Amino acid sequence: MKINKFLLPFLCLLIFVSCSKEDVRKSVIKEKSLDLQVLEAYQEGKNYLEAGDAIYAASKFNEAELLFPQSEWAPKSALMAAYAYYSQDYLKDAIAELDRFVKIYPKYKSLDYAYYLMGLSYYEQIIDEKKDLQSIIKAKKYLEIVINDYPKTSYALDATFKIDLINDILASKEMYLGRHYIKKEKWAAAINRLKTVVIEYDTTVYIEEALHRLVEVYYILGLENEASKYAQVLGYNYQSGEWYKETYRIFNKDYKTIKKRDKKEKKLLERIRSFF
Repeated sequence: MKINKFLLPFLCLLIFVSCSKEDVRKSVIKEKSLDLQVLEAYQEGKNYLEAGDAIYAASKFNEAELLFPQSEWAPKSALMAAYAYYSQDYLKDAIAELDRFVKIYPKYKSLDYAYYLMGLSYYEQIIDEKKDLQSIIKAKKYLEIVINDYPKTSYALDATFKIDLINDILASKEMYLGRHYIKKEKWAAAINRLKTVVIEYDTTVYIEEALHRLVEVYYILGLENEASKYAQVLGYNYQSGEWYKETYRIFNKDYKTIKKRDKKEKKLLERIRSFF
């Protein structure tokens, strides 16, 4: 049977179009199937999270991300994995997930929440300011990112409150060391710690004591002008406070010095004064 030469090109085109449609259909089915797998994995993750199984929930969210890393579900799944860990106090795992998240998805719309959750994950590891200094510093770093870069968010308000608490913790550490150096009569070291409180943590509850201690130390060293300067700052801002009353006693005749010093101690004080 002979085929008309004019019909041959038409038949070839028809076969080609038919094959192309079949390929498109298979491709669409495949894409839909992949998208469905992502949604199923994500939903499983949510179900396990609601059931309180953070570890398995995080693994399902990670699976959803890996199935279709180019989809809009990928960053959402990664963030949910981090939250799953955080929700059950797997804080180090949460931090690892969040650290990866901000590197892979630096322009994602919920980056403010990622930084906020990072700050919380470090913040909730703070137990003792003497032992958990790294957690304190890291918490402050990420909460400050939230405040500075996303000031109009609800996260920024809570971050501000938590930074105030962190500053209280850091100030208490400086005050603890300042008192310790005063007892040991290491005056220069004490002054450095107390000045840190005055300069960096002036909104904390320790500011009044820090000013008073500076007055006390400078007075002991015989540097009355310096002592008077800090006494004036304390009086101007906190005249009704208990620490101001203690400071007033220093310049009053009834104030008793810590103890009488022998000649050797006096010589040491003279050398110390030369540093200021």
